[in-house]
Amino acid sequence: MANEQLVARLQATRAYFEKTLACFEEEDGPFAPQEGMLSVAQHVAHAAQTIEWFLEGAFRPDGLSLDFASLEQDVRAVTELEDARAWWNSALDQTIESVSGSAPESWADPIRGQIMGGMPRESIFGGIADHTAHHRGALAVYARLCGREPAMPYE
Repeated sequence: MANEQLVARLQATRAYFEKTLACFEEEDGPFAPQEGMLSVAQHVAHAAQTIEWFLEGAFRPDGLSLDFASLEQDVRAVTELEDARAWWNSALDQTIESVSGSAPESWADPIRGQIMGGMPRESIFGGIADHTAHHRGALAVYARLCGREPAMPYE
């Protein structure tokens, strides 16, 4: 797949996710329906972190990290929606920059490791879109629980 197509997928993922996020106010960041669940801010942080996780793992000799406890710890440390949004934008910007500056043929090389092992690196973009969509859905439910109305992301 051409780099321009990969960037377009990332830009669409950003647009859809940001449409869902648009209804939230900073005060909604700490909201979680029950103790122990991710807050609004933590959902956004997790989505951002996962973009970085996919990109890094696609090129690591041992593949995608399996250190989920450490990854969760980093997400749980996020309490402010503003910080989560900054992480989200940074993760996407860095990924778009990485794609734009890479050789298109490098995306056909296989991912190593247990998760997605053997699949071409460009497969991470489907994973990013699917994972982000999952969290868009959760955030839409959270928005309604906060008394907000999320926009239809595809309009």
